[in-house]
Amino acid sequence: MRWIKWILTTILILLVVGVFHYTLPQRDIVRITGTEILRSDLSGWNSIFYAQHDSGNTANVTRDVRLINALYPNDKVIVYRNEDTGWFSWPPYFKTNSSDVSAMADNLKSTASAPQWVSIKHYGWRFSPLSIYPNAISIKPVSGPDVGYIPWFNITFFIIIGLIGLGIFRLLQRFKHRRIDPVLEDIEDVWDDASTNTRGFFGRMWDKLSGAQK
Repeated sequence: MRWIKWILTTILILLVVGVFHYTLPQRDIVRITGTEILRSDLSGWNSIFYAQHDSGNTANVTRDVRLINALYPNDKVIVYRNEDTGWFSWPPYFKTNSSDVSAMADNLKSTASAPQWVSIKHYGWRFSPLSIYPNAISIKPVSGPDVGYIPWFNITFFIIIGLIGLGIFRLLQRFKHRRIDPVLEDIEDVWDDASTNTRGFFGRMWDKLSGAQK
């Protein structure tokens, strides 16, 4: 049974880590090489990895998906989608400016001979076998490919989650100490009394039987 518990715990941890890794914002330093619009049928199961139609438009299964093509400093290709998240979809980035992001991407296109490096804030994964793309949230030019950044949002998020978790743990401890432990102690006392009475009863019966045999 112990290995089943470890397997279920591992699966749960991987699911939680996967949700956080997919949902929380990340930044890539890349060079934009082009943009395009891809007509896509989003009726498959991978539709859960897409956000939604542009705000103000009608939802359709088949729709245009804006893409941003880019290269990492090591020339590895990465492709982003550029979709609104709106106000009621997950994750709640409240993005409604896909057209502006597309215009910015077009303006910041560059070549290998004259690179313009940009920081693309995004969430999600790139998995080409299933046509899954990370969603670009914002774009801003940077001075070079070695620019670093501190993920303040993610740090703050995990600090808040940690504090909430600590608070819940303390509340559960207090609840256990005030409500559950006294009940367990009463049950233990009742059990001890019952065990003592039982031993006394059988002891007296044994004494009577022993006296009768004599």
